[in-house]
Amino acid sequence: MSSPRVVVLDYGSGNVHSVAQALEVAGARVELTRDRDSVLAADGLVVPGVGAFTAVMEQLNAVKGSELIDRRLVSGKPVLGICVGLQVMFEHGVEHGIDTEGLGQWPGVVEKLEAPVLPHMGWNTVQPPAATKLFQGIQDERFYFVHSYGVLDWKMDEQGPLTHPQVTWAEYTSRFVAAVENGPLSATQFHPEKSGQAGIKLLSNWLGTF
Repeated sequence: MSSPRVVVLDYGSGNVHSVAQALEVAGARVELTRDRDSVLAADGLVVPGVGAFTAVMEQLNAVKGSELIDRRLVSGKPVLGICVGLQVMFEHGVEHGIDTEGLGQWPGVVEKLEAPVLPHMGWNTVQPPAATKLFQGIQDERFYFVHSYGVLDWKMDEQGPLTHPQVTWAEYTSRFVAAVENGPLSATQFHPEKSGQAGIKLLSNWLGTF
C-alpha cells in the first residue's frame, strides 16, 4: 500500500517546512505547493497558519484558498487546518478591533483568550470527545500551543456547511476549542509538528482516516 500524498498549502505561512517534515515522519508523501490541480488531486490537504487572522485570510484569498478548500470538502477529500489554519475555518476573527471574515466552514468567532498572561505558549492537555479519531491512543498526552486568540464558544445548535462536529477543548484560565473533527474537515489549535511523538501520532491518525 503506497503512502498517502499530502499537499501542504504553500500560500505564504511561515511554518510549512516543519509541518511537511512532521507529515513525512508520520508516513505521508508531501508536496509544498499552491498549484490548483495538485491541491485538488491530493489525498490530503494541510492548511498551516501562523500570525494574525487578517494576514492569513489575505494570503489565502490571494491563492483562492477558500475555493480550493470548498472544492475538496464538497468531494469529501480530507483537509487539516493547523493553528490559525483552524481559526480561519470559522465565520469571523476579531483582533485589535478588526473584524475579518473567515472561511465560514463552522459557526463561531475567533477572539482574544480570557487569560491574564498572553500568549498561551507551551504544553497543555486537551479534552477530546469519546468518538475522536485524531486523538486515538493519545487522549492523555500534552500538545504545544502558541496563540493569544481562539474560539471560546461553540454554538452546537448552529450548523454550517458540515454537520455533527467532534469538538476537543483545552483550558487556559478559561476553555477554548483545541481541535475539531467534522467529516473531511479537521483542525487543531495547537501545533502537531511541535508536539513531539504525540503530534506525529495525531498526524498519523489523520492519515489513517483516508
